[in-house]
Amino acid sequence: MSPNNFKKNLLHVTVLSISTLFSSGLLAEDLGTISVQSTTIDDRFENKRDEPSKIGYISGEEIDKDHPQNVQDMLRRIPGITSEVQNGDSLKIHIRGVENQVFMGERPGVAVVIDGVPVFERTGRVNIDLDNIESIKVIKGGASYLFGDDALAGAVIITTKRGADNAGVRMDLEGGSFGYYKGLLQAGFENEQANGHIQISRRETDGYYDDSDSKADYLNGKLQFYIDDSSDITFGMEIADREKNSHGTVRGETAAKNDPKSKDPSYNDYANNYDVDLQKFFATYSKDFNESANLMLNIYQFTDNTKFDTAPLDDKPDIYTYDNDYDQTQRGIKAEFRMDGQTFAWMGGIDLRANTYENEVTVMNNDDIGWSGLQNGDLYNDNKTDEDVTAFYGELKFKATEKVILTANARHDKIELNYKDKLDPATSDDEEFNVDSFRLGANYAFRDNIDFYTSASTGFRTPTVSQLFVGNGNPSMYTNPNPNLDPEKSLNLEIGFRMATTIFGNLHDIDVSVFQLDRDDYIQSTSGQYSTDADKDNVYDNIGDVRNRGLEISINSDYNRKLSWDIAYTYLDSYYKSYDSFNLKTSPIGGTCPPGAIPVISRGRVTGCLTAYDNKDNQVPRTPKHVLNTILRYRPAQYWTLSAEMEAQSDYYVDEINQEDVSGRAVFNLWANYDRRINNADWSFFARVDNVFDRDYYNTARGYRDANEDGVYNGEDLSIVVNPGTVFTAGLSVRF
Repeated sequence: MSPNNFKKNLLHVTVLSISTLFSSGLLAEDLGTISVQSTTIDDRFENKRDEPSKIGYISGEEIDKDHPQNVQDMLRRIPGITSEVQNGDSLKIHIRGVENQVFMGERPGVAVVIDGVPVFERTGRVNIDLDNIESIKVIKGGASYLFGDDALAGAVIITTKRGADNAGVRMDLEGGSFGYYKGLLQAGFENEQANGHIQISRRETDGYYDDSDSKADYLNGKLQFYIDDSSDITFGMEIADREKNSHGTVRGETAAKNDPKSKDPSYNDYANNYDVDLQKFFATYSKDFNESANLMLNIYQFTDNTKFDTAPLDDKPDIYTYDNDYDQTQRGIKAEFRMDGQTFAWMGGIDLRANTYENEVTVMNNDDIGWSGLQNGDLYNDNKTDEDVTAFYGELKFKATEKVILTANARHDKIELNYKDKLDPATSDDEEFNVDSFRLGANYAFRDNIDFYTSASTGFRTPTVSQLFVGNGNPSMYTNPNPNLDPEKSLNLEIGFRMATTIFGNLHDIDVSVFQLDRDDYIQSTSGQYSTDADKDNVYDNIGDVRNRGLEISINSDYNRKLSWDIAYTYLDSYYKSYDSFNLKTSPIGGTCPPGAIPVISRGRVTGCLTAYDNKDNQVPRTPKHVLNTILRYRPAQYWTLSAEMEAQSDYYVDEINQEDVSGRAVFNLWANYDRRINNADWSFFARVDNVFDRDYYNTARGYRDANEDGVYNGEDLSIVVNPGTVFTAGLSVRF
């Protein structure tokens, strides 16, 4: 789709939706003062009444009471979100099917913002202290109009704990299956001038899988000063030391059945032995000039030092070829000014970033690459990327009538990439991208408790330096660079309604929406996902387009009633509109390839066979059409809460050629809470059982080549992580 047609489509759909709202002629109550809820700095604006887009919200109170093992346990309660947990409590977040087909260290197509800091970690996953979450807000659809690069499908905004609620002393202790243990100590204060807290915690587990132990130590805290009655400044920090083995994958369906813990010493995950040090520091200043005007400033630094091993040697357990040392520093300053009003409300912001990414790869064992001349201890990669971002963004709200509020957002990003290869200066290069993002929407207050909303929003992602300049030239993979790549873009069209109503005496929030998300200029290797030993003409290119359509329903009732329930349902149809250059690799049999396959010749012999596929109209891998999450809570007596959860999803394909699939599942979880104040202290006890009926299923499955090199691609070539089955957790928390 050309840029002009892209913008015409956006404008046409939005004008049509807004015209429909105006033509209704129905009356609604005066909405009063309107305000801009959008922010990239501090999620203190929670009113969804005039928002033209679908927003999900999870409170820290829910997280504390439900005691999840990872953020996935909470995010699945928001329709439209899927996430991948391989092992431990880090995960990769996907929204509306975008980037479900990738599973290594790629960016997820979702902007993740923690306390105003746009966080991207080298692992491609999100690591967050579950015990330090105040709220999680999810914006779905293209969200680059606020957050810039990589917000193809939306944004996840996490705010950590703050304020007077953290005064006093809190101690937590938990234990559970597979050697799981958590300990936490928090101390805080609050007075007329300031409030603050500091918290230390450790989570560790032996893990269900062989060689899957992990440990995470956290030190975090906040200090908020009340400068005067209208302004405050908050300082925050989080320091994390994480060690984990990612092992847990098995190769093939037979191994998944016979060796679910992945004890076979001949199989190792491609990357393992992670040592991750994260440090986040920020300061946020807020000033209310009057009841209608507010200024917020944010300055931050996020550092990520990740060390890990890659490229295991065949039949040599825990022996890897490369040692990776990755250093990342993200620094930035953001400012937002907003003004509320009776007819107009607006916000303007500036986002300045100066990011540095340094990558050093050393040969540890040269058994497979001895022919290259590299010896143990030699540098294989040594490069540095500087990324500078200058962005301006804003939002305008206009009360067109007493019932209709129109919203317009715009953002311009100037992104400058400067790549320096210390081993091959000729590869060094730079590139600049100037990208505009938009949202147009409307909210119609049909009644005082019912809103209809519609919006069109865009997202984008710029190519990486590897795709632009470097390619992938290690001894087993050949992907040439392409400096002419265009940014990927997405257009999300959405219409829905939200309402508050009483059902069986319980207040419910209901939100229903339908959407279409088109992703254009999808970047991929022309020889397919994670291609190996491919033709030397293999290159990164804007190879195709993807369309995701669906329906999302969320129903949330009052958590504090004797009986309450939550429902989240997603219907998703995610498929390739165009993708005609996928090549599946199989191994040669007897040194030759089957008819129709292209032989790959390396160092004078046939090392692979490539069979071409056109994946147009194929389903995107790992996107089940139906996902349902339901939670039922019952308070049988004072102090007690019993909860039951069902998470269900239909079957889905695990590969781009749609040959291999996995069955659907329905899994049940139970937990109980006992909360009581005893002797001036708040005591909370809990017990939780996940996968109560010990259902056998795969956490994830992936297929993209003839992995076992038998010349045939089938279910024995899949990379599979088997669910550990029934998991028990119990613990207590006390606050003085």
